[in-house]
Amino acid sequence: MQVSTLTKAILSCMAVVGLGAWSAPGYAWDQSTLASGDHGPSNANASVAADSDDDKDGDKKKVKDLQGVHVVAPRTTEEMARLTQQDSPNLINIRTGDEIRSLPDVNTAEAVRRIPGVSMETDEGEGRYVNIRGLDADLNSTTYAGVRLLPTNNASPFGGYRGVALDSIPTGFIGAVEVTKSNLPSQDSEALGGTIEVLPKTAPDEQGPFLEGDVGGGYEPLRSTGVSNFSLTGGGRYGPFSIVLTASSHIDSRGIDDVEPAYFNDSAHPYQAVNDIEQRDYELHRRRHGYAIDMGYQPDDDNEWYFRAFEAGYTESYKRQYFDVIPDGNTTVSSSGTLQDTLTFPNALTKSLRDEEETSRERFYMLGGKNEFKGSDTTIDYHVAYVEGTYNKPYDYNSTFTYNSPTGAQGQVHYGPTGPGSVPLYTITNAPGYLDPANYTLSAINNSTAHNFDREMTYAINSKTDVNWGSLSEQSLNFGLSVRQRHKQTNSQPYAVATTPISLSNVSSGAQETYYDGNYQNGEDIIPGALQRIFGYGTVGPNQVLSSEQQFLDVHEDVYAGYGEYMGTYGNLGILAGVRYEQTNNRSNAFSAGVDANGNNFANPINSRHRYHNFFPSVQLRYDLGDDMLLRLAYSSTIARPGFNQNNPALSVDLGSGIVTTGNPALKPATANNIDFSFEKYLPGGGIASIGVFDKEISNYIVAVQTTQAFDSSLFPGNSQPLRVYTYQNAGSSFVRGLELNWNQQFQGLPDWLQGLGAGANYTWVDSRFEIRPGEYAMLPSTSKNTWNASLFYKRGGLSLNLAAYSVSSDLFAIGGDRTSDVFNATRTSMDFGASYQFPQNWTIYFDAKNLLNTPHAFYQGTPNRPIQREFYDVTFLAGVRFQF
Repeated sequence: MQVSTLTKAILSCMAVVGLGAWSAPGYAWDQSTLASGDHGPSNANASVAADSDDDKDGDKKKVKDLQGVHVVAPRTTEEMARLTQQDSPNLINIRTGDEIRSLPDVNTAEAVRRIPGVSMETDEGEGRYVNIRGLDADLNSTTYAGVRLLPTNNASPFGGYRGVALDSIPTGFIGAVEVTKSNLPSQDSEALGGTIEVLPKTAPDEQGPFLEGDVGGGYEPLRSTGVSNFSLTGGGRYGPFSIVLTASSHIDSRGIDDVEPAYFNDSAHPYQAVNDIEQRDYELHRRRHGYAIDMGYQPDDDNEWYFRAFEAGYTESYKRQYFDVIPDGNTTVSSSGTLQDTLTFPNALTKSLRDEEETSRERFYMLGGKNEFKGSDTTIDYHVAYVEGTYNKPYDYNSTFTYNSPTGAQGQVHYGPTGPGSVPLYTITNAPGYLDPANYTLSAINNSTAHNFDREMTYAINSKTDVNWGSLSEQSLNFGLSVRQRHKQTNSQPYAVATTPISLSNVSSGAQETYYDGNYQNGEDIIPGALQRIFGYGTVGPNQVLSSEQQFLDVHEDVYAGYGEYMGTYGNLGILAGVRYEQTNNRSNAFSAGVDANGNNFANPINSRHRYHNFFPSVQLRYDLGDDMLLRLAYSSTIARPGFNQNNPALSVDLGSGIVTTGNPALKPATANNIDFSFEKYLPGGGIASIGVFDKEISNYIVAVQTTQAFDSSLFPGNSQPLRVYTYQNAGSSFVRGLELNWNQQFQGLPDWLQGLGAGANYTWVDSRFEIRPGEYAMLPSTSKNTWNASLFYKRGGLSLNLAAYSVSSDLFAIGGDRTSDVFNATRTSMDFGASYQFPQNWTIYFDAKNLLNTPHAFYQGTPNRPIQREFYDVTFLAGVRFQF
């Protein structure tokens, strides 16, 4: 392990803390706080009664030692969530269902971003991926009841095919979310940054039924479209049996205004010279759903069995209307600084439509139990689980119409970066009738489908045995074994569509479209479905077969794991230490496919096998200072396995251009040694004030590279020249270091009318480094140096008002050939508002406003004044009623 200056400082700080006598009456730091990885008893067990108890010692007794991670229905209080966090042997953060519902967070990504150390990647107006401490979604894990969830699509940020898109999991059917930042041996080690745990709702302890729900709707003014929202949870406990059923639905038809310029990246053109201005005026119709069931049988205090299942996901339909301005590259700069270029017809102006539908779905089934053996001080828990993530695209129909100048003259475009966020605004001359659909002729159509699945079976058994050794107390030994068997496959099928040249006026809407706050004209829309009815679905020919083979991947990955853990207390000091072992077997099948030097298609099966094993030690110390204050020092070790696309053995070859795209089956997994140190003060009413520092020393971080390589001529007949290869390799030593500050408090001692006022804020600073190109270093992809949340709230009687802001600084999104071609996700700050009033009986009304600042989703290339994408969505208003019986 490499010990950085920061790590040494952390260890020095901890050295000044002495060991004192036990001074926390009633404190029970036992196995009820142990993490539930594969699956030991849970450190995040928030399975507590819905009513709160003012006595803290009584509250602590409510944190039960149940298998897995549970949040009871109808709700778990913020006070109990903070108590669970306080009692945990490792670093975790929990956000309850009530906290989530207080703001318009419609999916799990948006709920998690409010937690310290977390940043969120958005897409299409919603949160999608979550980064933890500057490490992207492919390097973290997502679990439900302690079992790993799988991606529903392959659009992860850096081609790893491992990151779970959290927009597929609605907040309506989850009990709470938790983020683990210092891994325990009992947890799956694939969590380089951390683990996001989705906590299911289980039945309350008391007998009898319950029912709660949410019925609401909303309005999105950008396209004057509506929103509907619905969730219902019901069930109860009846003798030894319990059941909880949950259903949720969220439907919207969001409009998106987007501009995506593309720039020349050479010394021959001005820095902001464009080779394309793509105007995207489109609508997204998304239908999100979630269904869950939790059944239990507990005949006595020593035995229980359970079954859990859920399905969640969405179907979305895109209608993306494009207008492209494509200068020919003869760029000049006028004396006023305006850029000028020529438009050579018929290729300079095009109208396009992408008409697509896709469904992402997550399915989960889990059967398990827990048994305590009287007289032996031993408890075992066990489960078997099946998880499946699927992505289906039944059609993706793309059509393009090209402008033909009635006069045959060359056009001119005059532009400059004077629009919102430096997007280029322009004027076009010498292109008569360029918005008239009669001057556009169909030039291209294509279609494609896709079907991907990711399936995993998990088997796990764990044991806990209380021991009494020496002068330590509250001791236990914990052991566990698990097997994860994963099968992933990607399938894509493009289609060729035979066309005849027809005029755009035959399939256009008849109305000119102006969008982007009046800055752009988009011409007349292409009517969705019209071209499918004329030209059909398409056919599969040799080129389409080749393209399908180039995109095919079939992977089996098996992970066999075992761990041992010891827990104990010495005075005020809690100790957890142990080690985990994991063996990974990977088998990948694909095609080496392309076009040879004679223009002939070829495709040959290719496969690779890889096996490796790792040990993951961990030591976690927790020192109770009394008065609800504590110190933590944790060492943990974690892994990020190579992304499925990163070690894909497939070769996609184009000898005409001399380019090969391939994965690298010889990649090593990235591993990290992690040090965390924190001080925490827990405040009344679920409040907290904390400060923490962390250091992650990473080996074998995986990075995209470009190389030149000579291949055997028998592999590529007719070629003897070196080819340019786009692939991946392990970088040298890298690191992620940072600081986390967190404060949340309801103020005390205020005048009567201000009682109930509170505020919160958290801030994360991250520094990281890796070798982005030979001899050149940069911050890791997805690392935002500064992330913060701030909130102001008022809770009194039945009234609840919440105003929250979230901000994250820019981060590296894609690696180019040099610094000027690197792509960055721009700095973004957003604000949301939530208000509700709970009537004395069982009803609550609410009003929410999302995206009050109309925050754009923007990317830039090189510097912020060169945006390559800037889209916005406007505000969303939501209102409805909640009930609880």
